[in-house]
Amino acid sequence: VMVAFMIIPLLLLFTFTYLPFAEMVGFSFYNMKYVGARKFVGFRNYLRVFQRDDCFGALKLSLYYMAGSIVQLALSLYLATILSFKVKGGSIFKGFMFFPYLINGIAMGFMFKFFYTRGFVFDTVLQWCGFELENLPYWLKDQRINNVSLVATSVWRYFGQNMVLFAGAIMSVDPTLYEAAAIDGANKTQQFFGITLPLLAPTTVFLLVTTFLSAMKVFQSVDILTSGGPARSTEVFVYLIYRYAMVDFRMDRAATSAVMFFVVLLTITAATMKVSDNNVNYDS
Repeated sequence: VMVAFMIIPLLLLFTFTYLPFAEMVGFSFYNMKYVGARKFVGFRNYLRVFQRDDCFGALKLSLYYMAGSIVQLALSLYLATILSFKVKGGSIFKGFMFFPYLINGIAMGFMFKFFYTRGFVFDTVLQWCGFELENLPYWLKDQRINNVSLVATSVWRYFGQNMVLFAGAIMSVDPTLYEAAAIDGANKTQQFFGITLPLLAPTTVFLLVTTFLSAMKVFQSVDILTSGGPARSTEVFVYLIYRYAMVDFRMDRAATSAVMFFVVLLTITAATMKVSDNNVNYDS
C-alpha cells in the first residue's frame, strides 16, 4: 500500500524535476539556440564559462548577499534573544517583524523601487535627519552602493522569519539551566554565550546553510528593482542565466551556467555541512 502511494509523487518528481534537469545537462554539450540545428561540442561550453567575465562577475556579486545573510542572522538572533524573555509587547513586535516575510516578492520589489527612487521616501527621511539631497547617491543606479541597497531589501524581508525560528529554538532550552547559571553568578551575557548560543548551534547551522543558498539564488528583487543594471553591475548569477535563456536566446550558455551553478551550490552545502559536523555536537 505504501509503495502504491509513493508511485504518483515519485513519478511527478521525476517528470518535473529530474527529467528536466537531465535534459538541461544534455543541452550543455551542444552549441544551440531555441531554433536551428544543434552542434555537439562536448565540454567546450564548460571551458568557455571560465573565459567569460560576466560569469565571474555574477559570482562575485553573491558575496554581497552572503555577507548580508550573516548580518541578517546576527540581527535575527539578537532580536529573538531579547523577545524570548517576557518582554512587554513582545508578541506584537514579533508579528510586526515577521510581517515583511508574508509580503509577496513582486509587491516587495515595487515597494522598494518606490522607496529608493530619487527624492522619495528614503531620501526624504534622510533629509529630515539633516542630509542634503544633492549629497545623496542614486541608491539603485550608483554602482558603489546599488548592490548594498539590494542586499538591504533581502535582509529586511527575511530576518523576521529567521527571528521566529531562533525564538522557537531559544524557548526549547531548559529554563533550569538559566536558573542554575544565575545562582552561580552568571549575568545575562554570560548565560547567552555559555548556554543559549551553544544549544542553538544546530539551528544556526541549518539557517546558515539555507540563507547562504537563498543568497546565491536571488533573482526577483534584482529583476524588479534594477533588471541587472546599470551596466550589469547588479546582475547576479540566476539573472545571468535568465538573460542567456530569455534575452540572448542562447540555450547552451544558459544550460551550462545552470549546471555550473548547481555544482557551486552543492559545494557550498557540502562544505558548510562538513564544517558543522566537525564543530557542532548535535547531542548536546
